[in-house]
Amino acid sequence: MIRKAVTKTKLPLKVFKNGKVRDIYLYGEKLIIVATDRISAFDVILPDGIPGKGSTLTKLSNYWFDYLLDKSGVENHFITNRISVLSSDVGFAIEEAGLGDSWMMVEKYPIPPVECVARGYLYGSGLEDYKKNGKVCGIELKEGLQEASKLETPIFTPATKAEEGDHDENIDMERMTKVLDQWLLTPEVASANINGTQLAYEMQKITLQLYCLAHDHAMTKGIIISDTKLEFGLTKDGKLVVVDEIFTPDSSRFWPEDDYEEGRSQKSFDKQFVRDYLLSLSPPWDKKPPAPNLPPEIIAKTAEKYQQALTVLTS
Repeated sequence: MIRKAVTKTKLPLKVFKNGKVRDIYLYGEKLIIVATDRISAFDVILPDGIPGKGSTLTKLSNYWFDYLLDKSGVENHFITNRISVLSSDVGFAIEEAGLGDSWMMVEKYPIPPVECVARGYLYGSGLEDYKKNGKVCGIELKEGLQEASKLETPIFTPATKAEEGDHDENIDMERMTKVLDQWLLTPEVASANINGTQLAYEMQKITLQLYCLAHDHAMTKGIIISDTKLEFGLTKDGKLVVVDEIFTPDSSRFWPEDDYEEGRSQKSFDKQFVRDYLLSLSPPWDKKPPAPNLPPEIIAKTAEKYQQALTVLTS
């Protein structure tokens, strides 16, 4: 029997931030991140959760944290997910809410206000940009590419972080540098010995490095990682550390390799399945709150796809 989706959490700690999926709490100088079963589409949180989703996201992120640290040396924010290290009241609240596999304790870092996107295939908003002017985030691509075409070389396409209800906006490196220069003037990071240009190109380098490593590894499991979104934290000495989630069905597009064919939409192991359902509605949803409910069969199928991604990648 599939358990009920956990869409709200309440731990005996001060809330640091509530995101679309994650509830983040202050735990001394550290953070407790709980991945709920909430799901968003088109930057809107849907009213129905996906049972087991939070656990899947956390397990998969931790798998990639270990794998990529070993392969690249790029550090991450993970500390532990052992409940025995927590105070008794917090540990009890986590167990009582059934969050055993859905939380982690992490280091707390300032987060640059830019999402780092790597694309190995032409899809989604990248495809829309390409159709307009043959470019994606100012990067000119060759003519004749189709939907889902594999790019000759993966590209870095940063985006601004949208407030809830707004959409992320693709930007080029010049604008990214300006955004980071402004951010580096804020008190929490003003002491970091780095400027916006240096930080932008370091974020680009690490994003593409990790994407290529993960893409090649996933291919050995029969999964294509079409694109992904990464976030970083910045240490006091200006070093980048991977934070949040990494190479999960929420932050990446996963396609079965044996069904891949350019020129059409792809089957997926990610929440594209939910997006496709929402796009099929008649009358159409305007992609603004409130979002429509998901039918039980869509919820069950989505839960199955998330679990399948975890099983295939970590087996």
